Amino acid sequence: MTDLLSADSLISVFNKCRQANRIIIGYSGGVDSHVLLYVCAGIPLLKEKITAVYVHHGLQVEADAWAVHCAAVANKLAVDFKMLRVNALPDQGESPEEAARNARYSALKSLVNEGDVLLVAQHREDQLETVLLQLFRGSGLKGLSGMPESMVFGKGQLLRPFLNVSKQVIDEYAVANGLKWITDPSNFSNDYDRNYLRNNILPLLKQRWSAIDKTVSRSAKHCATAQVLLSELANDLFNAVFNTADKTLSINQLQTLDISKQVLVIREWFQFLGLKMPSEVFVERLRTEVMLARQGGDPILAGRGYSIRRYRDNLYCLKNKADDQIAETIWGPGLLSVRISRQQVLKICIAGDGIPLDKWQQSVVTVRARKGGEKLRLPNREGRHDLKDLFQEAGIPPWEREFIPLVYLDEDLVAVGDLWVSADSYQENADVSCVQLLMLRV
Repeated sequence: MTDLLSADSLISVFNKCRQANRIIIGYSGGVDSHVLLYVCAGIPLLKEKITAVYVHHGLQVEADAWAVHCAAVANKLAVDFKMLRVNALPDQGESPEEAARNARYSALKSLVNEGDVLLVAQHREDQLETVLLQLFRGSGLKGLSGMPESMVFGKGQLLRPFLNVSKQVIDEYAVANGLKWITDPSNFSNDYDRNYLRNNILPLLKQRWSAIDKTVSRSAKHCATAQVLLSELANDLFNAVFNTADKTLSINQLQTLDISKQVLVIREWFQFLGLKMPSEVFVERLRTEVMLARQGGDPILAGRGYSIRRYRDNLYCLKNKADDQIAETIWGPGLLSVRISRQQVLKICIAGDGIPLDKWQQSVVTVRARKGGEKLRLPNREGRHDLKDLFQEAGIPPWEREFIPLVYLDEDLVAVGDLWVSADSYQENADVSCVQLLMLRV
């Protein structure tokens, strides 16, 4: 019991928690989170800030009873309690373990505001399991770094005070203090990779290497230190080829790097975009099938919820937006804006040049998607121009063009999104009020 309370990581966390606005404790009712809650609730300066949070995954028939148990424990300890229900059903390509973890952390993140900390009870054996699983999956330094002791989480911070504490010490503390905890029967199912490793493999490894949790944890720290240095290099390389305006990578700049650095930059790109790290095979296909494709080609490499494409010198990572098709819409009289698709709004602003306001108000205004073959005469330019040529001239990628709305007044094309206005309807420095268009993402 003394070993637990004197752990350096625990003392460090308590010092940080004293400055926190709220302390949110992820409380499943299991022995580890029960000990964490019990220890924190026993510290007067922390107790009044604590909210114990039970995440109800709905995956076990006992989950309702577990929620009641957790609420009762929190009440006995005189700390606030909250239950969150989540949908933990896996998406395509997602394991049940991953789905439950993602749902749990997403729910907890919604609670963490600025100045708050979230405490979770992962310990040294959990770290051992994490590093070994990442090793078996062929992860790089980032995966082999395991779980950090602290990290930014939501608008606050996540802390793991038990990460350098052994499972044995936590269990002994629970027994010594007469705690009553929940045992999840799914922990004994070897259908899950982590359980198989915990139940079948680690006991054998510990027979041979009794301090394996300490030594692997130490290796994880070495990997984490190396990852910090590698990230600094990757960030410098990334900034040299990244276009902040459209979040693309310059292919010409990327090709000046050797292949290992190209891979580093691509992974840094995915991290910047908040995407799951791509596999080695996916990165290689990105390089050979998309980045090295012939100029003018439009190769597409699909990922989970996104696709990689190239246009001219740039690599694009695009979120799938099949539900964002433009629907034909009549712009009602007097409306300042109109929703033209699931994620787009077209708005009017009153200005000194543009489409005369009286003409706008006296016409039937219709918004449509592009069908092909449309032409437009631009101010201060001769002739009528195909929209396709105008899009190419403006460097607008082909896949973005179908999401740019066309605006008609009494069936005459007068504007292409907020890009161009027809010369036939445009007035500059007019004495009358005019309409300008603005496209917004919502």
